[in-house]
Amino acid sequence: MREMMLIGVMGLALAMVGCGGKMPDDLGPQDGALGPCPDSPNCVSSSVDASDEQHSIAAFAIEGDTEAAWNALIAAVEAMPRTEIVTRGGDYLYAIQTSSLMRYNDDFEFLLVGRKALIHVRSASRVGHGDMGVNRDRIEGVRATLVDRGVVEAP
Repeated sequence: MREMMLIGVMGLALAMVGCGGKMPDDLGPQDGALGPCPDSPNCVSSSVDASDEQHSIAAFAIEGDTEAAWNALIAAVEAMPRTEIVTRGGDYLYAIQTSSLMRYNDDFEFLLVGRKALIHVRSASRVGHGDMGVNRDRIEGVRATLVDRGVVEAP
């Protein structure tokens, strides 16, 4: 009985403090791409080799006007629940989304490569090993919004 009570108190304390994790120090564009994913399966990136199926996700292929696609992306991210845009400058967007229950923070980034009509993407969890597909679903949700708006090609 005491063990159960202790576990409950510890769980409540963690929930109150939050499990946001430390902000990564390797975010941002690196040689025209976004950073690689760690070995753990809690990250997706369009900048990794496509043969790495666990981490690989397609970049957004822009249809039509690059500026319209970029502005639609910013609007889509701004509309996401529990999301804060941290950096928004030129061809780079960085946001943090916080989970509703455990207050985990996930970092996600977009890099516009206008000359190639692409938007590179990366989404990663700060803590834990797996993510139950949350990062891939987040990016694919943004892609679906942009496809619906006619600014990004369907995969």
